[in-house]
Amino acid sequence: MQTQFHDPLKNRSASVTVVIVNWNSGDLLGKCITQLLKQSLLPAHILVIDNASTDSSIEFNDSASNITIHKLNKNTGFASANNLALSQCNTEFVALLNPDAFPEPDWLKQLMAAATAHPDLASFGSRQMSYGLTKIIDGIGDVYHCSGLVWRHAHGRRQSDLEGISREIFSPCACAALYKREALQEISGFDEDYFCYVEDVDLGFRLRLAGYKAFYVSDAVVNHVGSATTGGQHSDFSIYHGHRNLVWTYIKNMPGILFWLFLPFHILLNLISVVYFSLQGKGKVIAQAKLDAIRGIPKMWQKRKTIQQTRKASIGEIWRALDKRMFPLRR
Repeated sequence: MQTQFHDPLKNRSASVTVVIVNWNSGDLLGKCITQLLKQSLLPAHILVIDNASTDSSIEFNDSASNITIHKLNKNTGFASANNLALSQCNTEFVALLNPDAFPEPDWLKQLMAAATAHPDLASFGSRQMSYGLTKIIDGIGDVYHCSGLVWRHAHGRRQSDLEGISREIFSPCACAALYKREALQEISGFDEDYFCYVEDVDLGFRLRLAGYKAFYVSDAVVNHVGSATTGGQHSDFSIYHGHRNLVWTYIKNMPGILFWLFLPFHILLNLISVVYFSLQGKGKVIAQAKLDAIRGIPKMWQKRKTIQQTRKASIGEIWRALDKRMFPLRR
C-alpha cells in the first residue's frame, strides 16, 4: 500500500531523497518527519518504508509534505527495505535517516554542501548526538579495526573541539548519512542476508573496495535515541545479528594478504566475544550467532570472490583506513 502527498515547496528542494525505514517506532517517526520538514534545504522526496509495523507509527498527519509511505506485508529487515527504497529513487543522492534520529535544521544542507565540495567522495556521515544527554556524542562515523571489531567513533564521549573537525572516516553510520545513488547501485546496495546490524559498515567497506572514500561532516547534526525498536545494544536480537554479521563482513571484505595477516586476530576477537557474553548470561545467543556465522561462510566466500575480483582500492589504501591498535579504545 502506498500513500502519497505532494510538497508545495518543491522548488526549494535538492536532488536528494531521504529514506526512512520504520518498524514500530511509535511517536518517533512523526517527530523525525517534523524535523525533516524544518530543513533549510528540503529534500526532493521523503520515502518511508514501513516493515509491517503493528503500532500506529505511520499514522502521522503531514498532508503538506512530499512523502511516500510504502507499507510492506512483512518485516524484511533494514538492509532489504533500504534496497527497495533505492530501487524507487531517481535523485542524484540518497540520505538515510533512522526514525529515532532528529536532524537539526541545517543537517541536509550541510551534507549536500560537503557532497558538492567533494565530488569524488560517495558517502557522508553526520555528527550524531545522544538524544536527551547534554553534549554527549553518539558517534561521528564508524571505525573498522583490523580484527573485524567495529564501533562508532567517540560514542559516549563528551563533545569537544575534535568533533568540530570534518575529516575522512572509514564509513558513515547509516542512522544519518548521505550517499551517491550511483555508487550504491554500483555495489548492489546493502547485503540483504544481514537483515540488520553492521550492514552499513559492510556497505562502507565495499564502497571503499570499489574506490570510494567517506567523509564526516561536523556541521550535519542529528540527535539520536539509538536502538529504539530493537531492545537496546545488549538485547538478544542485537547481539545475534551484530556478532553474526561481524564475521561475514570480515570474510567478504578484508582483501588479499590482509585477510590472512589479521585472521588470527579475528578468530581471537570471536573467542573473546563468546567468553564475554557467556559471562553476561548470553551464552546461548552468542553461540548461535557464531554457529550461524560459520554456516554462512560458504555463501559469503562466494560473495567475497565477486567483491575482490572487482576491487579497485589497493591493499595499501585499505591498510591505511583500518584501525590497527593492539588494544583499540572504542572512544
